[in-house]
Amino acid sequence: MTKQNLSVVLATFNEEKKLPSCLDSIKDLANEIVIVDGTSSDATVQIAKKYGAKVKITTNKTNFHINKQMAIDMATYDWIFQLDADEIVSEDLKKEIKSIANENGKLNGYWIPRKNWFLGRFLKKGGQYPDYTLRLYKKGKGRLPQRDVHEQAEVEGEIGYLKNALLHYPYKDFGEYVAKWNRYTSLIAVQIKEELKDKNILIKFLNAIGYLFLKPVHWFIITYGRHKGFMDLWPGFVFSLFSSLRFPVSYIKYLL
Repeated sequence: MTKQNLSVVLATFNEEKKLPSCLDSIKDLANEIVIVDGTSSDATVQIAKKYGAKVKITTNKTNFHINKQMAIDMATYDWIFQLDADEIVSEDLKKEIKSIANENGKLNGYWIPRKNWFLGRFLKKGGQYPDYTLRLYKKGKGRLPQRDVHEQAEVEGEIGYLKNALLHYPYKDFGEYVAKWNRYTSLIAVQIKEELKDKNILIKFLNAIGYLFLKPVHWFIITYGRHKGFMDLWPGFVFSLFSSLRFPVSYIKYLL
């Protein structure tokens, strides 16, 4: 893949503090940077334009994947590399992406491993690494379903795997983590409401049992025990606990 074949796409909203590091990491990789901004109230748009990005301003959708897909649709080059403003592309990952040009071209997309920074360290266990995410694909071969907050792109044809990790710095501190966690649980509550709107009382009752009791217990056991989240010490415990609590909290928000 040559530099002239790659569009980097992002959806942003009030990302002035994180966006520069993200764009610095790809400025010698992408021929085109496309950003769809949800009417940020900070300097996000000005920063994006400083880096030469093609910017479209729209509303800040509850499901931000809608704006991501808008950015994907605006891209004009052969390959799409979808990023978030809180992610940084390492030098090794950049080299690996560039090397794709030397392959036979049969693959339409690539899963990329991701390292997640949480409470002062990259989580290595608890199911948080390699945390594969499908972000690199040929234009016209991949789309976002735009239905779920944690969804992956859907790519036609054969898909491969890259070796080097994308670096993810989603929270500057625990307060920011809780704020994002609160937004995610509110979005999940909306999804629960949509899923259960035409269901009978029995199904609603079973869902209540699942969200309030079964899912959080199962998730904690899987992430902290089976996937050895305890090896990430205190950050691993906190992450497993709060990721488990998203189920009952989301359901309680749905009831309210």
